[in-house]
Amino acid sequence: MMGAKPLYLSLSIIVEEGFEHRSMEKIVASIKRELSLNGAKIVTGDTKVVPKGSVDKIFINTSGIGEVVAKGIGIGEIREGDTIVVSRDIGRHGAAIFTAREGIELESGLTSDCASLWPVVEKLLENGVTPHAMRDATRGGVAAVLNEWSEANGVPIEIEERLLPVSEEVEGVCEILGFEATMLANEGCFLMALDPADTQKALDILKSFKSCENAACIGEVSGEYKGKVVLKSEWGTKRFLDLPTGELLPRIC
Repeated sequence: MMGAKPLYLSLSIIVEEGFEHRSMEKIVASIKRELSLNGAKIVTGDTKVVPKGSVDKIFINTSGIGEVVAKGIGIGEIREGDTIVVSRDIGRHGAAIFTAREGIELESGLTSDCASLWPVVEKLLENGVTPHAMRDATRGGVAAVLNEWSEANGVPIEIEERLLPVSEEVEGVCEILGFEATMLANEGCFLMALDPADTQKALDILKSFKSCENAACIGEVSGEYKGKVVLKSEWGTKRFLDLPTGELLPRIC
C-alpha cells in the first residue's frame, strides 16, 4: 500500500548452481543499501540452490509489512476535479528491459528508473500533502493505473499528451518498437490523484528530489466518458487510452 512506511520484509532467493559470486555480492549490497534507505529490516527468508539451467540465473521473491502513517488514501477516495500528477519521467524501466532483450544498443546509455519510493512519499506526507489516491506505475505503466482508477470509481480521466514527461531515450525506443510510453513499466515512478489546491506544493516537493525533477501534472479527473481514460493529443484530438496487453506486459518484476 502506498502511504505506508515499510518495516519488515521476507527475502527468498532461488539461484542456479554456478551463479557468479561477484554478482551475488552486488545484489546483497544493493539490498542492504535500500533497506537502510527505507528503515526496513529483513526478518525471514530462505535460499535454494537448484541445478544449472533450472532457473534463469536467479529469482528473488519478497513480501513486506508496513505501518499506515496517513489515512484517507485509497482508490475509493478519487473524485471529479482531482488533478493527476506523475512523480517523474515515465517508461524507463520497460524501455531498458526491452532494449536489453532485443539487443538494441543506444549511445544514450538508457537505464531503469528502479528506486525506492518511500523517501519521496514520506516527504510529501510530512509536508501535509495527502493524496486522495497514490499508486506505483509498475507492470502496465501509467495507462494501467489510470484505467484501474477510472473503472473502479466510474469517473472520467483526461490526460494531456503534451504534459507527459518522456525522455528522448524512451521516445526513441517507442518509435523503434512501436510502443507507447504510457504503457511501459516503471520501477521508480508513481501517480497521485490530488486536490487541485495541493498540486503545486506536491510538485515543488517532488522536484526537490533529483530523480523527480521531471514531475508533472498530466491531467485531471474530468471529461464526458465515465469509467474511461481519454488521451488528448497536441493537435486537440482525443482517443481512449486502453489497458495494455500482450507483449507490453512481460514478466519483468
